[in-house]
Amino acid sequence: MGMSTLKLLKYVLFFFNLIFWFCGCCILGFGVYFLVHNNFGALFHNLPSLTLGNVLVIVGSIIMVVAFLGCMGSIKENKCLLMSFFVLLLIILLAEVTLAILLFVYEQKLNESVHEGLAESIQRYHSDNSTKAAWDSIQQFLQCCGINGTSDWTSGPPASCPSDPQVKGCYVKAKMWFQSNFLYIGIITICVCVIQVLGMSFALTLNCQIDKTSQALGL
Repeated sequence: MGMSTLKLLKYVLFFFNLIFWFCGCCILGFGVYFLVHNNFGALFHNLPSLTLGNVLVIVGSIIMVVAFLGCMGSIKENKCLLMSFFVLLLIILLAEVTLAILLFVYEQKLNESVHEGLAESIQRYHSDNSTKAAWDSIQQFLQCCGINGTSDWTSGPPASCPSDPQVKGCYVKAKMWFQSNFLYIGIITICVCVIQVLGMSFALTLNCQIDKTSQALGL
């Protein structure tokens, strides 16, 4: 009974982490794609590295490392790798909770910082090619103009702005998109947290089952 339970847990955790690893590969691939084809980081001169591409590359890499530890720990029944997998998942979960709390507490300050960064980047539109390309891309993608509207462009809206005089600003459009998809974002976030908790539970259960099986066999 003990051996069959151990095998079941081992393969469940292995396939769970294998899927997790493939998800990490996809996220990493999207990150590389955004790094190559987008340069939105130029909009924030003080934080040029804080782009969607860089974030996805970092997240994808972390997921692949954690999933690899889970796969190897489960298939080899290695307690050290399993505990490393558990600890890393716990750290990631705590980091996510901390980040969510900080975003909630400092939401107003974050909004002001983003608004100031965008306002500063508008001043560099005609002098910096990277900033110009970033603004043109985001205005064409979101079908928006400026931060809050066409009036943000003191010398007249660029060609990348839609011709509609009532067009909304990019900051407003981005907030509207987030608010309209808040439910889906929340569901995805909760699902990710549940998957992490399940992975931690499987790792601990398999770790305990390895101890029980070793004791039963007199090892």
